[in-house]
Amino acid sequence: MKRKTKVTAEEGKQDLLITREFDLPLELLFKAYEEAELLEQWMGTKVLKLECKKHGSYQLETTDPKGNKHHFNGAIHEFVENKKMIRTFEMENAGFGVQLEIYEFEKISDDTSKLNMHVIYESVEKRDQMLKLPFAQGINWAHNRLQDVVSKLK
Repeated sequence: MKRKTKVTAEEGKQDLLITREFDLPLELLFKAYEEAELLEQWMGTKVLKLECKKHGSYQLETTDPKGNKHHFNGAIHEFVENKKMIRTFEMENAGFGVQLEIYEFEKISDDTSKLNMHVIYESVEKRDQMLKLPFAQGINWAHNRLQDVVSKLK
């Protein structure tokens, strides 16, 4: 079944709620976020550093079609295998500021799982600035890639 990522942005609030059900067992969905090789495949990014643990950190790099490199990084504040990850996320030199991301992984059945993301921005204005980009389209594309790449591991 083709699934779609749902992005909820309430007017006047500085956060987003993002949910997506996957046709993947919980363990494989979580693995997509904790293994550098898988993350690179579905995100289309280079993982420079990935320390999936409490007080860990990560650094990612993408190259746009013009050859410009963009860097993303953050700190991991909580990491509970197959359950939860709390991290910060920053796009360097983008002007969006640092955001707090809370990922909760939920088992629906042996073959399906759900990802709940709560993303908190520094301000309503920064959140709204992000939403002016093709944000929902981009995250849905990434989650579709995650489903396609990781389902091959079943």
